[in-house]
Amino acid sequence: MAETRKIRNQRYKVKRIYSPWKQKLLLLLLGGVAVIMSGSAKRFGRMLKTIPEALRELDKRYLNQLIREFYRDRLVDAIDVSDEETKIVLTEKGKLRAMQFKIDDIQLKIPNRWDRKWRIVVFDIPEKKRQARDALRSKLQQLGFYKLQKSALVFPFECEDEINFIVEIFQVRQHVHYGVLTRITNEAELIKRFELY
Repeated sequence: MAETRKIRNQRYKVKRIYSPWKQKLLLLLLGGVAVIMSGSAKRFGRMLKTIPEALRELDKRYLNQLIREFYRDRLVDAIDVSDEETKIVLTEKGKLRAMQFKIDDIQLKIPNRWDRKWRIVVFDIPEKKRQARDALRSKLQQLGFYKLQKSALVFPFECEDEINFIVEIFQVRQHVHYGVLTRITNEAELIKRFELY
C-alpha cells in the first residue's frame, strides 16, 4: 500500500528543469519566438524547419529532442500551420514553467531618492498552499523585504509590478495584499535598517 502511494506521488512530482538550453527554449517560446517543424501535428513534426537565432549554436538533433521532451511533458503543443508545417507553442503549463525561470532574474529598482512611503505585502495563505506561502516569504526576503511579522513584509521602494508577477507565479493572488503606507510605527528603526538617512 505504502509502495503504491510512493509510486503515485513520484508520477505527479514536477520534473525539475536544470538545463540552461531547456530554460532558454521555454523563455524564447514565452517571448513569442516562432519554432516551426515539418510534418503535421498528428505525427508531431519530424524536424525543425526554422531555428530561432538565439538557438543556432545548438545541435539540431538535440533541439528536436528538447521539443519532443517538452511535448511529452505537455509543456508545448503542436499546431498545424499548413499541410507541411507545424508550429510549436507553449501550453498553459509550459507558460507557468517558463515564468518560474524569470522569477529568478527579478531585481527591485532602487531609486536615488526615497519618496518616504512604505510598501507592505500582507498575506494569509492557507495551509494546503504552504509550499507557495514559504516560497513567497523566502522570495520577498531575498529581494530585500524586512519581515515585520511572519506574513507581513515591508520595503521602502515601488515594487507593485514585481509583486504582481510573483503572486501570479505562485498562484496565490487572492491571498496576498499589497499596500502603500505614508506612516508606520517604529519608522526610525526601519529607516536605519534600510539605510535611508
